[in-house]
Amino acid sequence: MTTEPGDSFIMSNSNSALQSRRVAAIPRGVSTMLPVFAVKAENSEIWDAEGKRYIDFASGIAVCGTGHRHPKVVAAAKAQLDAFTHVCVQVTPYENYVELAERVNDLAPISGDKKTIFLTTGAEAVENAVKIARAATGRPGIVAFSGAFHGRTMMTMALTGKVAPYKTGFAPLPGEVYHVPFPDAYHGVSEEQSLQALTTLFKADIDPSRVAAIIIEPVQGEGGFNPAPFGFIKELRKLCDEHGILLIADEIQTGFGRTGKVFASAHWGVEPDMITMAKSLGGGFPISGVVGKAAIMDAPGPGGLGGTYAGSPISCAAGLAVLDVIEEEKLCERAVVIGKIITDRFNKLAETNLFSCIGNVRNLGAMVGVELVTDRAKHTPDADITKALVGKVAERGLILLSCGVYGNVIRFLPPLTISDATLNEGLDIIEKALGELAAK
Repeated sequence: MTTEPGDSFIMSNSNSALQSRRVAAIPRGVSTMLPVFAVKAENSEIWDAEGKRYIDFASGIAVCGTGHRHPKVVAAAKAQLDAFTHVCVQVTPYENYVELAERVNDLAPISGDKKTIFLTTGAEAVENAVKIARAATGRPGIVAFSGAFHGRTMMTMALTGKVAPYKTGFAPLPGEVYHVPFPDAYHGVSEEQSLQALTTLFKADIDPSRVAAIIIEPVQGEGGFNPAPFGFIKELRKLCDEHGILLIADEIQTGFGRTGKVFASAHWGVEPDMITMAKSLGGGFPISGVVGKAAIMDAPGPGGLGGTYAGSPISCAAGLAVLDVIEEEKLCERAVVIGKIITDRFNKLAETNLFSCIGNVRNLGAMVGVELVTDRAKHTPDADITKALVGKVAERGLILLSCGVYGNVIRFLPPLTISDATLNEGLDIIEKALGELAAK
């Protein structure tokens, strides 16, 4: 839907005035990509403090998969507000937490009995998955991958496979965390090399009998929108089964329709033992969770899991509405269509001489990454043109994110409810801006 913000949504302050206040009041560690202040959002569009409209290809970093302020999500949250806002599920539980857990259990691509815990942030979900894995196995070690992003808390920083800016200045980090290369054929890391690195790790640094879990994103987010090869995941599953290691799928960014399935790990052909979730589940409200095999999830004793705001009743109400919208509006199918529109456009551009800066186009559903390079034959990353592109399209009314170990990947996370017209309008902005930059 396309709407006008209306005068009532335009603030009297300018973006520059608000940015000055922000710099004075908020620590510099909370960085901002664009110094424009949102005052109104509808579906795939945002308006800033000066009334300027932006097409949103970020969705609040994959949070608003059902669009900004989806009417059903808003109505569910309002209805819960009329009942109660907070009682703490560990004091007096409430039905929508139970119902949401039941529905997630039914949707998770894990066989047998399952259980789900709800929390507040993605990092909190990963922290609890680690706690559960250690309790279930009696082992300390956790293996993650280079380029991974799992959060900014102490444990999740340790798991994250990128130093700057996430780990800089925050050491010492928790121990018993190990990294191996993520299979990235475009940058010269094969599946075989990654598996061999695991073998070497188990010989040189930690015996596999001391490893509780291996955690992996089905599609790396901050690492560059790299899908994990399905064959590699199957080999990981075999390795985990051989050594009694749990396999955790971090689906905080990939979950709830983004890749063409409710959970991206449903593409794998093998089952994880646990799945972490957050972002799009709440449709804009803060909620995260862990779903897994019941016997594993029950390993921690009473009181070992929880949190004051964990599984907020308002967020649970919103989450139930999100699941309804995904089903009723066929957003998994829509994700496949969106992904094809984007990849078709960039693959076609890459065939022309002007756009030789497009080195690689990859996706799983509507989670699309386009790698920009200075030399297509050598796959040499071009972080400069990527940064310039993000700034140039913002000036023209498009919010676009970058990512990647080398800072040279533009990533697409439009709401799954975006119209073809708005999607193509945004792609036109990128094509024109990238063409101008490439021609220089």
